[in-house]
Amino acid sequence: MKKAIRFISKYRHGLWMVLYMAFYMLGFFILENAGHRHYHVIHSVFDDMIPFCEYFIIPYDMWFAYITVAVCWFIFFCKYRNEYYKLSCSLAIGMTLFLLVSCVYPNKQDLRPEVLTGSSVFTGLVRMLYASDTPTNILPSIHVYNSAAVFFALNKAEQLKNYPWVRFACGVLSGLIILSTMFLKQHSVIDVTLGLLCAIAVQMSVDYLFAPEGKRVTEKV
Repeated sequence: MKKAIRFISKYRHGLWMVLYMAFYMLGFFILENAGHRHYHVIHSVFDDMIPFCEYFIIPYDMWFAYITVAVCWFIFFCKYRNEYYKLSCSLAIGMTLFLLVSCVYPNKQDLRPEVLTGSSVFTGLVRMLYASDTPTNILPSIHVYNSAAVFFALNKAEQLKNYPWVRFACGVLSGLIILSTMFLKQHSVIDVTLGLLCAIAVQMSVDYLFAPEGKRVTEKV
């Protein structure tokens, strides 16, 4: 019991992220089962130029482990608590924005192929994805937003400054995840672009808010 108490006390800063994720998952579940009568279809001419490629299911599914491992690293191993708070704030802002947009602007996409041919393991995984994830509430893309937010945080992490290969690998994985959302016909170019723009805007805002007061003044001037 004492060990558990010491553990919770030492890493209590991670508890609010756990609580937020519980709130987010509840909100996401409600939205997915809301059953709106009308959804705004998200589509662009660029979507029709991108072919379907089942092999991108690998980086797409790696997203779940990527985000989880990154957040856990910032909670348990990052020496600079400020960096953890910046990442958690970025993630919370983006996911809350997604919930709000989905509430006031119900949206969906019609990009998925009508028939998935082939019997490969990759096609089977895509079928499982399509069966478990509805093509609704896609704007902005959380896959894209969180991938970008995590990459920004890892790229700026002080402890990783001497490990350029780690930052490079995270950049490649983030890029592949972002591409996978379009090649699997899970997201439109529109919500991918908005996801990236939102991640950049929120990162700039969080960097400013968490910057030392003197640095803020210098940057402002």
